[in-house]
Amino acid sequence: MASLSMVGLAGMAATVIASPISNGGRSSHVRFQSSLSVTQDSIHNAYIEYATTDFVGDLQMHYGDCDTAESENFHHFIGRTEVSAEFQPGRFVWIVPEDAKTGGCLHAVSGSEIVGRSAPVTIAAPVKKREAIADIADTSGPWFDGVAYMKSKNNTDAFVASAKNKTIAIVGGGMSGLMTSLLLQSVGIENWEIMESSQRVGGRIRTKYLNGTKPSDYQYQEMGPMRFPVSLTYDDTNETIPIKDHEMVFQLGALLNKMNNKSDIAVNFIPWIQTSANTPANSRGVRLANGRIPSSSQVKANSSLIGTAQVSSNQTEEEMANEAVEAFEGLTEEKMKEFATNMYKAHKSSEEAGLFDWSVANYLRYNLSVSLNVTDFIASSGGNYPMWEYDTVYFAAATWRTIDQGLESLPRAFLPHVQNKTTFGRYVSGLTYHEDSGKIAVNWRDQADKLTMATQSKEFDYAVVTAPFSKVRLWRLPAYSSLLSRAISTMNYSPSCKIALHYKTRFWEHLSPPIIGGCGSTDIPGVGSICYPAYQVNSTIPGVILASYVSGTIARSVGALSTADHVAMIQRAMVEVHGEVAAEQWTGNYERQCWEFDEHQAGAWASPWVGQQDLYLPAYYQTEFKTIFIGEHTSYTHAWIFSALDSAVRGASQLLLDMGLVDEAKEVVNTWMGRWITI
Repeated sequence: MASLSMVGLAGMAATVIASPISNGGRSSHVRFQSSLSVTQDSIHNAYIEYATTDFVGDLQMHYGDCDTAESENFHHFIGRTEVSAEFQPGRFVWIVPEDAKTGGCLHAVSGSEIVGRSAPVTIAAPVKKREAIADIADTSGPWFDGVAYMKSKNNTDAFVASAKNKTIAIVGGGMSGLMTSLLLQSVGIENWEIMESSQRVGGRIRTKYLNGTKPSDYQYQEMGPMRFPVSLTYDDTNETIPIKDHEMVFQLGALLNKMNNKSDIAVNFIPWIQTSANTPANSRGVRLANGRIPSSSQVKANSSLIGTAQVSSNQTEEEMANEAVEAFEGLTEEKMKEFATNMYKAHKSSEEAGLFDWSVANYLRYNLSVSLNVTDFIASSGGNYPMWEYDTVYFAAATWRTIDQGLESLPRAFLPHVQNKTTFGRYVSGLTYHEDSGKIAVNWRDQADKLTMATQSKEFDYAVVTAPFSKVRLWRLPAYSSLLSRAISTMNYSPSCKIALHYKTRFWEHLSPPIIGGCGSTDIPGVGSICYPAYQVNSTIPGVILASYVSGTIARSVGALSTADHVAMIQRAMVEVHGEVAAEQWTGNYERQCWEFDEHQAGAWASPWVGQQDLYLPAYYQTEFKTIFIGEHTSYTHAWIFSALDSAVRGASQLLLDMGLVDEAKEVVNTWMGRWITI
């Protein structure tokens, strides 16, 4: 019996029955969709009906000349299944070969008898309305070849009945899990449920509303993602280049607003101020006469307000090494445009150029034989990471957006659509594949049962796992391929810590000079970036500063501090930056988030080491033991909301193709990624 199933679509296209075919009394039991048009070297769904309800037994699909009466004369075989009272497929997957010619017919055959024939089929040569992924991205890449994927499946898998009744576990209620639920629902698949370990949805979106306030009180800071790059601007030509990736976030916000039509859960994008003239500067130990740290504008106007920079042991070698790295990275204006307009194409060209084979340090030391001191001086902070420059391009953006009343508005807008199908506080401990049923079981313990040996369990037809590998590696799992298993067990995650401090007023906007939004940095150890709110500028309400944002190794050091010591250290830094007014205005309220120690995340974002990105990507695009892995860690880019959404579109398409729902997969791709991908 076929392993894929689904009922025919409601409102199916009109069907046509060929002139009667007399075959031992079994004439025309199967009817085909009329006016079928396809392209060569592609995959399609073809729909069928049964003229009588009692048709059972062998059913084969072939393509060939319309007037042929012998199965030996068909052009190609499509698939075979057994029809029964319980299994009557309403469609099948047709992999159209490159050499298929127009004007032939689809033939339904039972045994050696033709029991149905379609009207003549129009088959056109492939028309590239968009770039095919094979032309613009890695051949192994996240948008796997749908045709090749379906060719690898068994012939019985061509037939589909009742797939829309399949049960889907979405493990994790972060943005990739929420997006998956929306995509499945959009194509009529409703039998899904979300399992979430925390008591909220949104994952690493974490807006904190300080002092017990609500979103409309505007006293919040983002402890997770906080902004979206919109466009690059070139001053010499005044050319503006949209950053296409993040348009998916704006598309999602507009869709949720349309679905909800409620102002209290609207997703409204507003400008984000990334740079501002008067944010604090890294002045290398120099202070103003009043003891405060100078601002960026003050340092720019007076070079004496910045200390002497460290120099390498060999400045000539340093200059030559920097030029060599820049040449190898090749981040020209044209290359930056490529990153902005088509990340997949940029990834492919970066891989072909060998940028994933080297970190800056390794390239300098082992390819250019640069001295140890100069290598360390140039690349000490990025010794383990490949030269994949998407973040450089993103942070070169001239315009940015954020979400009014906090990024938490985005998952909040999903709640009406998922809250009745989400289980909170469910601590998943593993997955078990059941060979007899061909299903995957999700195993868990609830909060009150953590000491019990036995787990609770529920079987599903598929599991879409969105949880970060930093958590999944603690689960008991099926025997996945060695590549996927190593990705799960070794993918590197970056730590980060943030502290937000609450003040009686937005005093920084009234300093001399005033600070209006933007992010700056200081030379104070352990502080990192300081970001000022871009919303409600010059209002009289209390305010919240993102007083410290650090990532990487330093985040482990500050994360090991007690909360009291960490907060005190950062509040002292605020006094050093702003003067005694920061002490007078602090309310004592704060929020602290160190992601490496978050029980639901165990890391801020995936940060692959050299060799992990290009090595592990292909493993995510195979469905093993009815499991599909998505999340920002499985995308080309990492650490951005777009990365999570992108992975959900890929995972949903992969799932739909696995179930034989080609038309639905095309709908998802065309709706969300139509500017790049074709199936």
